[in-house]
Amino acid sequence: MLADLLTAFDGARTLLIDGRSGSGKSSLAAAIAAARPGTVVVRLDDIYPGWDGLQWASDHVRASLLEPRAQGDAGRWRAWNWAGSSPADWSTVTADSALIVEGVGALTPANRALADLAVWVDAPDDVRKRRALARDGATYVPHWDRWAAHEDRFIAAHRPQDAADLIAHAADGGFRLIPTGVTV
Repeated sequence: MLADLLTAFDGARTLLIDGRSGSGKSSLAAAIAAARPGTVVVRLDDIYPGWDGLQWASDHVRASLLEPRAQGDAGRWRAWNWAGSSPADWSTVTADSALIVEGVGALTPANRALADLAVWVDAPDDVRKRRALARDGATYVPHWDRWAAHEDRFIAAHRPQDAADLIAHAADGGFRLIPTGVTV
């Protein structure tokens, strides 16, 4: 599966990886970046301005990072200081760098128009919740339902899975890659 995705990403500059919390987006992005040295990974987890910032982060990535790069300019993004509950430093990504933007909110129709490839990562709800809570521990527990409600609204509004070129289904500790439009 990873070899197929690497082939699809070969020569591309921008890959968007989206999916619900705990689906495996970060793991997939890390595996691709490891196989393609020099790839910049921007994690929306580093951008969300708190637990209610999903839509803001999606809009920020489009306006500040994806649009400038699509015009041949460097793009940038601003991190969020979760501990201080305040904006943090800006980071720049050159126009010619291979880029992966991963996180809930990475994929909208507008963002997809500015990228070369888009993947929706899917996993069963019980698997996602177990992974997310194991990863983030006690910090995430009181926010799970709140964040899931934001995901629900975002998915209903933007239908990111419909904008994806490929669906990566979590399967047996890895992923099964399926082109969109193929029934499994």
